[in-house]
Amino acid sequence: MAQRLGDWWAGLSSAGGDGLPVRAGGMEYRRTASTPASVLGFDQALVWVVVALLAWGTVMVYSASIALPDNPRFGKIAPTHFLVRHIFALVMAFVAALLAFQVPMALWERHARGLFLLSLFLLILVLVPHVGTVVNGARRWLSLGVMNFQPSELAKFAVLIYAADYMVRKMEVKERFFRAVLPMGAAVAVVGALLLAEPDMGAFMVIAVIAMGILFLGGVNARMFFLIAFILVLAFAAMVWFSDWRRERIFAYLDPWSEKHALGKGYQLSHSLIAIGRGEVFGVGLGGSVEKLHWLPEAHTDFLLAVIGEEFGLVGVIALIVLFFWMVRRIMHIGRQAIALDRVFAGLVAQGVAMWMGFQAFINMGVNLGALPTKGLTLPLMSFGGSAILMNLVAIAVVLRVDYENKLLMRGGHA
Repeated sequence: MAQRLGDWWAGLSSAGGDGLPVRAGGMEYRRTASTPASVLGFDQALVWVVVALLAWGTVMVYSASIALPDNPRFGKIAPTHFLVRHIFALVMAFVAALLAFQVPMALWERHARGLFLLSLFLLILVLVPHVGTVVNGARRWLSLGVMNFQPSELAKFAVLIYAADYMVRKMEVKERFFRAVLPMGAAVAVVGALLLAEPDMGAFMVIAVIAMGILFLGGVNARMFFLIAFILVLAFAAMVWFSDWRRERIFAYLDPWSEKHALGKGYQLSHSLIAIGRGEVFGVGLGGSVEKLHWLPEAHTDFLLAVIGEEFGLVGVIALIVLFFWMVRRIMHIGRQAIALDRVFAGLVAQGVAMWMGFQAFINMGVNLGALPTKGLTLPLMSFGGSAILMNLVAIAVVLRVDYENKLLMRGGHA
């Protein structure tokens, strides 16, 4: 094995520094720039960090939902109702992740367009009356009997796979706007229109960032990238300006304590800030949150971080940020390593997952801390929500598959 690894490294060193058509931080990857990682299976450190986030999330979902049976909105449910459902979703997600890990990256690449079309079909299906389930005025779920499935979560993964495949296919014309960028922009616009009809602007923002990030990492020049970014910013600004309730959310974010907003659009944000403020440095202790006792809405989903902040304090919030930062950085490293091995599709997929997890966690944390306007996005791997947990773990499994195939190639095998 040592001989094979030596031959592989010698081959990389003699490659003459040929640049690959992808970039990181404005610099092109080169075959000689890769650092060989351990060749013993998949990334165990990444697995343990994910397990830690899942375990912490399970404990916090139980803590945040313990008082919900007293809420007439949920009827007569057991104190462990949400915990049992969350664990059931974790079991299903774990099985799905095991299956996803068995799928070679070549197969994902081959069926990228089919997966994208499937996600479009489900996004249309959820809008059909009496088919899509309406919760809090939004039609975002399909009832599968054992659980409600949110097609927008599949759309995030499908757009990620499709964008990576698209950039590999369009690599030769990536500098041409109408042949490379415009078709991808049109595909994202179709997905965005369907998501806004639900409405689910948060999911659209995540999908737009994933697609833009993969275009940029795939080699689209900076001028076209900033043009797309400018168009997207204008589009989101227009959505806010022409929507009364979205505009009201922005005003509430700017002044959540005012008499007008404190009991209206700023209610969640103000109680989230109260919860985090109560936690101070070390928190009030696990289970000691007061805000979860019917004061803070959606404490077990969108505002789980506020409960973490109240019960674990600043120390807990910083620990959580460090875990997410490490995970995202590690996934990016796996993607860079794949690209250094001439596996551009696999590398872009891994980096797309990193952008997905990182951006969504950033938005959720920013909302809970009052740094960003309120937006309905869950904390990846932690918040209550079956379809989100399912697709998060499938995405992590695909990253582990990329890492596994990387190390297989480094041992002289075939992916």
